[in-house]
This record gives sequence, structure tokens and C-alpha cells, in this order.
Amino acid sequence: MLRDFAKLETFLTVVREKSFSKASAKLGISQPAVTQQMKFIEDYLDVQIVDRKKNGIKLTKEGQILHSIALKIEKCVSNAEKDLLKIMNKNTTFIFGASFIIGNYILPRFLNNLKENIQNDVSINVSVSHEAIEDLLDKKIDIALVENYIPNDDIIYREWMEDEIVIFSNQKLPLKAKAEDLISYKWLCRNPESSTRLIFKDSLEKANYPDCDTFNVTSEVTSATTIVQTILHSNKDEIPTVSVVSRNAIESLLKSGALFESRIGSHKMLRKLYIAYRKDRKSDAFIENVVDYLLKVK
Repeated sequence: MLRDFAKLETFLTVVREKSFSKASAKLGISQPAVTQQMKFIEDYLDVQIVDRKKNGIKLTKEGQILHSIALKIEKCVSNAEKDLLKIMNKNTTFIFGASFIIGNYILPRFLNNLKENIQNDVSINVSVSHEAIEDLLDKKIDIALVENYIPNDDIIYREWMEDEIVIFSNQKLPLKAKAEDLISYKWLCRNPESSTRLIFKDSLEKANYPDCDTFNVTSEVTSATTIVQTILHSNKDEIPTVSVVSRNAIESLLKSGALFESRIGSHKMLRKLYIAYRKDRKSDAFIENVVDYLLKVK
């Protein structure tokens, strides 16, 4: 069994996530597959390694011993893969496809360290999520980092991180906006097909707030960059002009005091960001190394 690290990786992920379902999302395999691999380990060892609880999982005594062994093997495998990468594809450029928020605001934080880690040049193609997935299927890119889960049997999706959508303005806003606050603002809205707008609309509905179609909308814009710049330059002597955007896109401006954020009452607008790659490259050393790095630095 020790030679089949995939099963041990599943075990380690279950322990880290404290959940079979969360491990499934992280590994990009079905929950029954996770359960089957865990059962294989228990059958092989003839011991129970985890107790499944309502609030997660708990390692048994035997599970704790296995966990210690698996961590040592994981470290050895990781070091061996790094040594292998030193002699592979020295002149290859690793190409990412990324949605606008990820490509412009999130991935650049990790880019320099990533280049050192894989010892190769890195290129980023920034587009919308569905175009990144199309490029992935057409083998134009190596990995796609996207905001939307677009089902396809040829692609593995791994949950990466959470992205929060916030209401923002260049004027101070209540941290927890009431329905009447939102109705009173001037709105710069995302286009109707935007996933950000759909998340906002869904969040309003869950909070029993009026639909955004009833707001005072001055214009609709597709680009997040255009929205941020328009809000920055809006008149501060008038009713606040507001919009919604990923917090990642305005984090530095929030810290500097140039922009201010607000939320729908106590509700947070969250969405999952995904790492996607083709199934035929599941065992590719470069893909595995990059995915492991991104999952660690999130």
C-alpha cells in the first residue's frame, strides 16, 4: 500500500479537511471514491483509522500512527518530485489561464515564488472563466484558475480558495448595510450575465432585501477595473455611488482609505475559486507540483 501514494494522499486530505466531502472537492474526485480509498486502507491494515462524527472526523490511535507515517512519505515524495523537475522541460513556459480577478489580483502574489518553485518561466492568459476552460480543453494552457465551476468530464476541478464579494464606495458606508441604505445609493452595476451580479442578486434574496433591479442604477459595466476607477472618481459631495466587486480587487485601496466596504447586513457574499486541469495530465509532475504549491499558499 505504501507504494500507492494516491490513497495516502486521500487519507492526508481527509485529515486536513476533517471531512470526506471537503476532501473530495480538494482532490477533484467523487465522495464515493474518497470513501472507497479510505475503506481500502482500513481493510488493508485491518484496523479503523478514522471515526466519522457529526462535526467532522477524528483519528483513532492507529490512524494517528498512520498519519505520522504518511506525512514522512509525503515529504519524501515532494522532495523527489522537485529533484525530478530540475531535469525536466528546462525551457518550457508554464501557461496559466485565469479569470480577471484571479489573473490581475490574486495570482501575481504568488508568481515569483512559483517560478522559483518549478524552475520554469510562467505566463498568464487573462480572460473570463469559460474562455479559460475552453483554452484548457484546446491544450493552449496548462492550468485554469477560474471563478465558475463549468462541468466537463475531461476536466478535474480542485477547490482552491474563497473569494468575497463586497459593496464598496469612495465614501464611508455602514459596515452592515440595511435595505434602505442600498435603495438610497447610486449604483454602478455589473452586466446581467456577470457571475458577480448573480451572486449579489442571490445574496439579496437570501437576506430578504429588495432585488437589485429596483435600485437606482446609473450604468452597467463589464470590467471590474472600470468599475473600481469609476467609483474612485465619483463625486464625494453627492449620494454615494456604489458597486460590488471582489474584495481582492480593492484590498490595497481599502487599506489606504481610498475606498470603503459594506456588506448585506451580517451576510457575506462568498464564492469558490477553482484550480482546473485536464484529466489526461492528472499524473503530470509539473501539474502536480503547481497544484500542490497553489493549495499550500492560498
